[in-house]
Amino acid sequence: MSTNSARALPLASEPAPASSPAPAADDFLPYGRQSLNEADIAAVLEVLRGDLLTQGPAVPRFEAALADYVGAKHAVAVNSGTAALHLACLAAGLGPGFSAVTQPITFAASANCIDYAGARADLADVDADTLSLSPDALSAYLDATPDCRAVIPVAYAGLSALDADFRAAAQGRTIIEDGCHALGGTRPDGSKVGSGGAAAMTCFSFHPVKPITAGEGGAVTTDDDEFARRLRLLRNHGMERDPEHFIGAERGPWIYEQHALGFNYRMTDIAAALGASQLTRLDDFTERRRDIASWYDRMLAGLDGVSPVQADPAMRARSAHHLYAVRVDFAGARRSRADVMAAMRAEGVGTQVHYIPLYRHPWRRPAFPRAEARFPNAEDYYAQALTLPCFPGMSEDDAARAVGALARALGRPIPGQSPG
Repeated sequence: MSTNSARALPLASEPAPASSPAPAADDFLPYGRQSLNEADIAAVLEVLRGDLLTQGPAVPRFEAALADYVGAKHAVAVNSGTAALHLACLAAGLGPGFSAVTQPITFAASANCIDYAGARADLADVDADTLSLSPDALSAYLDATPDCRAVIPVAYAGLSALDADFRAAAQGRTIIEDGCHALGGTRPDGSKVGSGGAAAMTCFSFHPVKPITAGEGGAVTTDDDEFARRLRLLRNHGMERDPEHFIGAERGPWIYEQHALGFNYRMTDIAAALGASQLTRLDDFTERRRDIASWYDRMLAGLDGVSPVQADPAMRARSAHHLYAVRVDFAGARRSRADVMAAMRAEGVGTQVHYIPLYRHPWRRPAFPRAEARFPNAEDYYAQALTLPCFPGMSEDDAARAVGALARALGRPIPGQSPG
């Protein structure tokens, strides 16, 4: 029996214009939603009925399963994707006197993690096709920025763009891939997102709308033994418990040493049990998301002024399809994005915008004067961006409902239906 609630409420992060009528909770189609079953519940209950809710065996089991799935030597589980990014920056040696660069079309955490480490967070424009960090923009940035130590490309919507050209553009800097959208996807060379080689470290999120969920949670995967050791140290207050790494002479079963200023970023066994159960269905989830993308591609083909992002067949085949994002010609339709979103919401269809460019937020705007001219691809995409519902529990009828609501909101005929 599925435990996907029929009363699917909008996610807290989803904007709800005050002027739009509230749809019935039973009938609301959110842009994203977790997919849970009885096996997930049983896995969590097993932990709850056991002796250890945290720092028990479920976390290392989940880490081993995740590392095996992506083909990495190590997986280090933490309590959020943001924590994963933060610790990856610290493991890479970021700190005062250094900078790191990410892209403007992303969630705040992709840049905040650099600030947390005490380094300077810089931005370079996205590629117009992949919506990941542009190799050309990255190369130009690095040519002018010798203090840059790390590069953080985002696998936007589930598509990794870490190919040979990107690695060359990174000019030897440490690559930390923000793969929070992309678990289950593959890179251009055919390797799974999270495997070693293309990136020194890859970060994942297990928020409820992500490819799998642990409730909340995150992980860093890497092939580097020292990065992994540093990540494990920092997630637990900087405490070293292995006598082989002790600095002092005192020994005993109670002894531990604090070697760094770390954090309480541990994942609970409850979350790890849910994550491990979800991981067994990841390939099924990914295949369903690809089905949804293909439904949308077909249904939207006749809707004037709307075009899917990352629509190239090679991109479609590799993506984890965390999001189904489109470009909408709001100006040509003479409808504002806010009005379109409100109209769709009134029909019970949730949408979102991924993302407001980071340089537009008050927190970052002072560091990026004249940003609109500096990031033309990001500006062009943001002006048109809209995310439609995409999650494994959707049906083809749900996708058709979303397309119909979008067409009506734009004042255009529904593709495949005769006018009138």
